[in-house]
Amino acid sequence: MGQDTAAGQGTDAGQDTAAVPGYRRDPGVHPPLDYPGYRSTALRHPQRPLKVLPHLLTEITGPLLGEDRVGPLDHDLTRQHDGEPQGQRITVQGRVLDADGRPVPHTLVEVWQANAGGRYRHKGDNWPCPLDPNFTGVGRTVTDADGRYSFTTVRPGAYPWKNHDNAWRPAHIHFSLFGRAFTQRLVTQMYFPGDPLFFQDPMWNSIPDPQARERLVARYDHARTQPEWALAYTWDIVLRGRESTVFEHELALEDDD
Repeated sequence: MGQDTAAGQGTDAGQDTAAVPGYRRDPGVHPPLDYPGYRSTALRHPQRPLKVLPHLLTEITGPLLGEDRVGPLDHDLTRQHDGEPQGQRITVQGRVLDADGRPVPHTLVEVWQANAGGRYRHKGDNWPCPLDPNFTGVGRTVTDADGRYSFTTVRPGAYPWKNHDNAWRPAHIHFSLFGRAFTQRLVTQMYFPGDPLFFQDPMWNSIPDPQARERLVARYDHARTQPEWALAYTWDIVLRGRESTVFEHELALEDDD
């Protein structure tokens, strides 16, 4: 994986741009920006050459997205309301690693997901599945010194969407990772092993590398289950290199699919 460095010459306002490491996308791993099976990409993929804007110091040094942005129950999506949510309680944990297998400490990790019946708490989601008054479906945490994160939640349900005839999304959890600034945000999805809906899901099948697809699937981890409380899944996120996790392109972030 080649690395580029962008450095600016300053602006009229007297701000200097900073040398920021950048990376080329891995060919043959990430989904194309326009994938015919995923219909909405035809409308929102870029049709003109992209322009790289210089990163000023204000964009790469702030706002800080660290521990002070995380509440005491943000990591536990089952304890954010007066009652307990419906569904199978699970824990999802893992490590955030760089290309060399080194942990990425103190990075903000956010999640959002549908409830156990497959419905988001969102005004645009109105298919006939009840909302859970005790489940909002959002959480966040900061990785520790070893790059570890952990969430407690319920296993999300599958849900229909109108991409194609009888289209259903496999159960998944959205992940967002921040460095220390907005320009360092990465977004991806975690899936569950053995999902029968993979075969007809265009987001899954748009990833050209079968091994890269499998890196989006969490591993059931019986050793980490909590007896009479929660099943456990382990999912490591690798930011760069041959074993990297596939990330969504920023232009695809407008859909909550």
